[in-house]
Amino acid sequence: MNAYIFPGQGAQFSGMGKTLYEKSKEAKSLFEEANSILGFEITKTMFEGEAVDLKKTKITQPAIFLHSVILAKCLGEKFNPEMVAGHSLGEFSALVASKALDFESGLKLVAQRAQAMQKACEISKGTMAAVLGLDNNIVENVCKEINGVVVSANYNCPGQLVISGTLTAINLACEALKEKGARRAIVLPVGGAFHSPLMEPAREELAVAIQNTEFKTPSCPIYQNTTAKAVMDINEIKVNLIAQLTLPVKWCQSVEQMINDGAKIFTEVGPGNVLQGLVRKINREVKTLSAIF
Repeated sequence: MNAYIFPGQGAQFSGMGKTLYEKSKEAKSLFEEANSILGFEITKTMFEGEAVDLKKTKITQPAIFLHSVILAKCLGEKFNPEMVAGHSLGEFSALVASKALDFESGLKLVAQRAQAMQKACEISKGTMAAVLGLDNNIVENVCKEINGVVVSANYNCPGQLVISGTLTAINLACEALKEKGARRAIVLPVGGAFHSPLMEPAREELAVAIQNTEFKTPSCPIYQNTTAKAVMDINEIKVNLIAQLTLPVKWCQSVEQMINDGAKIFTEVGPGNVLQGLVRKINREVKTLSAIF
């Protein structure tokens, strides 16, 4: 079975989407439509911006979404997913690609999500850290022992778990995890404590936007971050999408479930190849590809 996977924040690079824009009339039209919907020329930043410009959450999230969704549309009949999944932000790309959301609705939600998350970051200063080389239960137990907000945020692959929380709690957790034998515990250059309780203000704001947006039954099952299970029901999709902001991304569990359900080929749609690397670390028997237009 063909599984299509969509990257999240961190996959951006200067020049992303430019080749699509130049090669395809459909892509050019969609990029121009996106500029109009957003009210600013995101294409200028995507095609010509410096890395520092692309790291701003309000730019990063819609930029990655646009690259992924427009690439999927340009693939035409070659895009034939039997299941989809997206890492964090990528879940919105997956929902548009599987026709659960239309292009405009998806982009507006992503823009609102990015702005809400940015505001939450300003209310509560936080960060994230990558922990390598420890079992999940050890990381989870250390987080529970720390005085302050620090939780598991991204279950990326075996031996790679990202934690999220306040600056002080993250630093304390990193030291404790190194003492427990972590190969590395490094603070990441991110703007906030994503997928943690510190994102509660953003969750509340996004919940209103999601409830006011029309969703349709997707063309194939979507494996959502919060449950790592195949979902087709619209109401369930909405609930999981809202909860995603404050709950961990169960990427490893999602990929394992997709493989159990018959996935043989994982095609990454969007900038970069980070997800392919994670899939290979989860299971070396499956095939991974990049979507190429």
